[in-house]
Amino acid sequence: MTRPILVVFGGLPGVGKTTIAQIVARTLGAAYLRIDVIEVAMTRALDLPKDEDIGPAGYLVAYDLARSNLKLGHAVVADSVNAIEVTRAAWRNVAHAAGAGCLEVAVVCSDPDEHRRRVEARLGDPEALEPPTWQTVTDRLYEPWPEAGLTLDTATLTLQAAAARVCEAVAARRSR
Repeated sequence: MTRPILVVFGGLPGVGKTTIAQIVARTLGAAYLRIDVIEVAMTRALDLPKDEDIGPAGYLVAYDLARSNLKLGHAVVADSVNAIEVTRAAWRNVAHAAGAGCLEVAVVCSDPDEHRRRVEARLGDPEALEPPTWQTVTDRLYEPWPEAGLTLDTATLTLQAAAARVCEAVAARRSR
């Protein structure tokens, strides 16, 4: 049996991480965990306003869902901003606790004009919280991610090419 793997995506809103993560999950037949979906479901279940900060609760639910799927032998794709090292370390711990591999994928858009265009063109997503403004994206804390095993720049890669790179990296890790 192939060793399960956790593919952890991170990046600021508007860089293309959700689209890439969805392509990868579909290609791998992996469980797909999007923090936005979990947070929307939690705010709805608790009858909270969409802009209510629920803190780390969405991540905590996702960690447990990922761990249980990995223990069943499934690949898991986790899609979130992952802006700080503490959440990234938690994902690595989830993979380790489940005896799974872990590939961390940082998604960036090195062209600020293109990034801004993408953020400003976003429509409301029923699976996400309120879309961010360009100002909230640029003001957001986003710690450097030197541990990422793969960094994808969507200013220079198509989303399909970026997803293909992730799938190649997963295949290489699984063959070890």
